Amino acid sequence: MIIRLARERDLPGFLRLAAGVEHWFGPMVDDPGFSGAVLDTVRRGTALVAEDREPADLLGALLFGGTAPVHHVHWLVVAEQARGQGVGRALMADAIRRFVDAPATVEVVTFGPDHPGAVTSGARVFYETLGFTPAEPTAPGPEGGSRQVYRRRVP
Repeated sequence: MIIRLARERDLPGFLRLAAGVEHWFGPMVDDPGFSGAVLDTVRRGTALVAEDREPADLLGALLFGGTAPVHHVHWLVVAEQARGQGVGRALMADAIRRFVDAPATVEVVTFGPDHPGAVTSGARVFYETLGFTPAEPTAPGPEGGSRQVYRRRVP
């Protein structure tokens, strides 16, 4: 697996990944705002992708942002067939190495505990295994499901 900075030509791969999680996050593939956010983050140099050594479809992607000392994981998705293989962990580790100068805080908004995707997606457990802790609830997602902030201190 290779983690690298995303390029504009990766947009179709981002859209394929988004199609696989729209049932949790709401419509993205046909939303010009989503495509625009991906391209803006790519152009800022804070978007990462994971691919096999022989590139075909992306295994995962991450959109990162924020201003030191508080950084944000705006979007992290791993292709269904690649989940549980360390892709998300590798994307997060690379993002923190590239974009975070300690001391800092990294925040992510994920599913609330009562959201149907909270268990099915494994997102909450995933972030907790990376040292994130649950914080305050936040606004519902575009599909209406509950959301919660998770934080991790980077010493």
